[in-house]
Amino acid sequence: MLVTEFSTNIVAAPERFALWEDATERSHMRNRLHSNDRNDFRAEMRGLDLAEVQVAALAYSHLEVVRTPRLIRQSDPEVYQINYFLGGQGIVSAGKYDTTVRTGDLMVMDSSRPYRGDVHADPGRWSHMTVQCPRGLLPLPAKTIRRLFAVPISGRSGMGGMFARWLCDLNARADEFTPDDVPTLASVTVDLLGSVMARCLEAEETLSPEARRTALRARVVAFVERHLADPDLTPGAVADAHHISRRLLQQLLAEDGTSPAAWIRHRRLEHCRLDLAAPGLNALPMRAIAARWGFTDPKHFSRLFHATYGMPPRDYRDRSRQACANRHQLCAN
Repeated sequence: MLVTEFSTNIVAAPERFALWEDATERSHMRNRLHSNDRNDFRAEMRGLDLAEVQVAALAYSHLEVVRTPRLIRQSDPEVYQINYFLGGQGIVSAGKYDTTVRTGDLMVMDSSRPYRGDVHADPGRWSHMTVQCPRGLLPLPAKTIRRLFAVPISGRSGMGGMFARWLCDLNARADEFTPDDVPTLASVTVDLLGSVMARCLEAEETLSPEARRTALRARVVAFVERHLADPDLTPGAVADAHHISRRLLQQLLAEDGTSPAAWIRHRRLEHCRLDLAAPGLNALPMRAIAARWGFTDPKHFSRLFHATYGMPPRDYRDRSRQACANRHQLCAN
């Protein structure tokens, strides 16, 4: 049987989430699941068995999926899983930091690498589709594909759009296929997927070295700004998140006459300085301001601030308040 239909509605409400856990472990892989609706988890799944390639459409309202190192050690099918998000949005992590996914995004995951996904889906429709295939079926080197892990790929246009439409057609026409169609359907699915990945990688390679360097630096800058609140944000973490060496990261920032560590520290201090001068944050303790930008030691923060701006953070805040009052500004904003 090529098509498998499944719904949690076949059991009583308290049993539905456990049934879903069991069904997805058999159809996909073993993960740790959580949902805000676990007391009455309403979900559906439609699977299309193409031998080594498995295609499925899933519908639910909210689902958090976590694949841990322990689960990987216990059981690893060694497959790539490609997710196509049909409605809603969520957060996906395949390492330390998060990536936002939205309707129309494709994303590549690997059963051998830990990840976490937290998706709030639109009700009344399929939430997302998955394709699972053995890593060896794709013609691209694993090291190359790794650059695409947990990176949103547009399924709205180009090769990504073609692959997304193919998946939707597979789901819509699943009942029309026969076992004789399986080799062709599987081959086309893998070929399209390989083309999407290759096109993403080619787009990067067609840039001039200078343009690639500029684009990489822009990604690094945006990444650091998004994660300044994380006390564990270090040059090593930034380099690892972008699959580059620490030496290359150093070179990217050397043009500005700074080092990665100094640059991260400076950006944190600048945000703290702006918060200390903001009238709307007057009631927020200084240690809280320091913590919200990644400084866990208030004394260390105070010393750094004094060394950078020539006065302790408390004096800077007092001076900013006085300057605001002297100018008779409206300080409620």
